[in-house]
Amino acid sequence: MLYILSGEDEFSVSLELERLKNSAGDPTMLSTNTSIFEGGQINFTELKIACETVPFLSDKRLVVVYGLLEKFAVKSGGARGSGKKTENQTASHEMYAELLNHLPDSTLLILIEHDVKENNPLFKLISSSATHKIFPALKAQDLHQWVNQRVSDEGGSINPNAVRLLARLIGSNLRVMSSEINKLVLYADGRRIEEDDINQLVAYTQEVSVFAMVDAIVEFNLQKAESLMQQLLKEGESPVGLLAMLNRQMRLIVRARELKGQKLPDMEIRSRLGIGHDFVLRKTLEQAQRYTLPRLRQVYDQLLEADIALKTSKYEGDLALNILVAELCYSDTKPVTAPKNLSKSRGESWRVK
Repeated sequence: MLYILSGEDEFSVSLELERLKNSAGDPTMLSTNTSIFEGGQINFTELKIACETVPFLSDKRLVVVYGLLEKFAVKSGGARGSGKKTENQTASHEMYAELLNHLPDSTLLILIEHDVKENNPLFKLISSSATHKIFPALKAQDLHQWVNQRVSDEGGSINPNAVRLLARLIGSNLRVMSSEINKLVLYADGRRIEEDDINQLVAYTQEVSVFAMVDAIVEFNLQKAESLMQQLLKEGESPVGLLAMLNRQMRLIVRARELKGQKLPDMEIRSRLGIGHDFVLRKTLEQAQRYTLPRLRQVYDQLLEADIALKTSKYEGDLALNILVAELCYSDTKPVTAPKNLSKSRGESWRVK
């Protein structure tokens, strides 16, 4: 039996894979009759042996291959595969199709793919024999329904406004969403989950404030940027920690600009940046579009000056950040300096005149 599981929703793909494994018989015996391969590394002979081997003391043999169809994908310009011919690619898609279309009844073969195109030559030849299940990233209303169902399954309940907030913060990464829901249900301890619970417990709320502050800096909105900075400081974030968060976000913006310029898909960019959450990726790409390279260089210089000011105690932490935010929000290139009577003191927030 042949299954193809594809889509951006990696969490649902993994759940379906587990369901198929459980349907194949005794898990203890199945573990000794399971082979797992990477499609880019396995060759035809290895796959043929794995699929045609008789299961040992079990009715089923499980073979899982990640990305087998990908090496036969038609690239732009009509080329197939990655360009270099390796042992893995010398066997034609017809040979693979012949094997996959005539699997022994005892073999359960599961292909895990990120994306399957209709023009994939191997997929064309095996689609009629395979059960193809697609798990796209959930959007808006579907995601809200999934959150409500998951909370209910865990024995909890949740305010509709809290559902929307959770969806906005985490996005369609269901693995992360599931983990956060588990924590929230335990935290609520029988009562309904509210927005305040999410603000207190979900780690992304701090990142949201940092993103909002970066947005305000892009717009040269000093009042909003300063307000968000003070909010983060009141919530316990240290000046050094906040500066590190700003530095990290600026590095992500620079790298995102470079990768987007290479016309890479968003999922590939997320992987290369090491970003685990849809919300973080979405905001980073938005900000990368709004920052020019000269502006980024200017911001980096100002972040460096703030870092030096903190480490050399030129100014105390809060004041150094006030100066930094004022400079970042000042559209002219003229530097901002602290009033003399505020040097090395914790003073009131001040503004550029």
